[in-house]
Amino acid sequence: MSALPTGTVTFLIADVEGSTRLQQDEQVDYPAVIGVVRALIRAAIGVHGGHEVDAVGDEFLAVFSDAPGAAAAALDTQRAFRDAEWPSGAQVRVRIGIHQGTPDYGDEGYTGLDIVRAARISHAGHGGQVVASAQTIEALEGVSAVDLGEHAIEGLPEPERVFQLVADDLPRDFPPLRNTSGTLGHAIKVVIADDSVLLREGIVRLLTEAGFEVAAQSGTPDDLLRHVGMHKPDVAIVDIRMPPTHTDEGLRAAAEIRERFPETGVLVLSQYVEAGYALELLADSAEGVGYLLKDRVSDVDQFASSVKRIAEGGSVLDPDVVSQLLGRQRRDDPLDALTPREREVLELMAEGRSNQAIADRMFITLRAVEKHVTSIFSKLNLPASTEDHRRVLAVLTLLRA
Repeated sequence: MSALPTGTVTFLIADVEGSTRLQQDEQVDYPAVIGVVRALIRAAIGVHGGHEVDAVGDEFLAVFSDAPGAAAAALDTQRAFRDAEWPSGAQVRVRIGIHQGTPDYGDEGYTGLDIVRAARISHAGHGGQVVASAQTIEALEGVSAVDLGEHAIEGLPEPERVFQLVADDLPRDFPPLRNTSGTLGHAIKVVIADDSVLLREGIVRLLTEAGFEVAAQSGTPDDLLRHVGMHKPDVAIVDIRMPPTHTDEGLRAAAEIRERFPETGVLVLSQYVEAGYALELLADSAEGVGYLLKDRVSDVDQFASSVKRIAEGGSVLDPDVVSQLLGRQRRDDPLDALTPREREVLELMAEGRSNQAIADRMFITLRAVEKHVTSIFSKLNLPASTEDHRRVLAVLTLLRA
């Protein structure tokens, strides 16, 4: 313990996302997985001058005498996890938090609020993400970061401003932080309507754990409209088929929400691919609208990212629906001017993916994606406007062609 730095230090805390699920999976050799986890983290902190403090279960604590070393180690750890060969074919992701502070140091090691703050910030993140406190960002130079806003984090006495470290070769799109009361001063508020109580409760749990505020649940279209009027949510999540006839009541309720409450985004869930319903939903505008198959709910991070994108005014279409729409035979198709690569980029844009997410999916650079997107805007004659608005217009072109 005597070799550990004192005074102003930077903590790095990493833990495996979904470790309980991995331990319960009979196909996964969990002890072997943890062995690889610790080896990768130890290698990264060693290269950047860090010191291992503790490793218990799936959690790892390291300390650095400077913030740049901690930031470099965190990003290199995420790269190592991305590229690793995992035992039993397991999918392992780690969430990392870094915080600079001046903790107490004695016979029991590091103590004080700074070590607590580091742990809470780490636990607010998602697998593949590196989050940092404002104090850490102030001590960094040459490291890119995105301001995630001020959050009331569970267990901390005052709101904390949280940042996400970003790099061109790492994913940067994640759901809202966990265990917080939200970004920009409030959590994204949602209401959920589905006559299946089991599915509804499952969605509530997933979104709550991902940092959303679930204001209300409904089992009928009329109850949904009442809750939307009462709570003014950022997003209404609606099943297409609802009582009494289980045909298109949910779709009609979604259309009424868009007309009466334009500030509320709408995400429609369907059991089957029904491209006609998607076209009807997006007929007037694709801003703040989504259409997903219910199977997508099981991908928690992607589902949460979709809800967040809709709350921010973007659009999200299920990949299967996009495939159907792109497969239509059309005369005078404006998409004919696009190259195959540009069509692929547009398809991923329609799914609600960011430029970085498209780059990750297509295994190309972020700069290459940006060039494709610019070319798409030009070939589709989309007017100069904000990037998000032009993306929505591009999706509408795909739908209406």
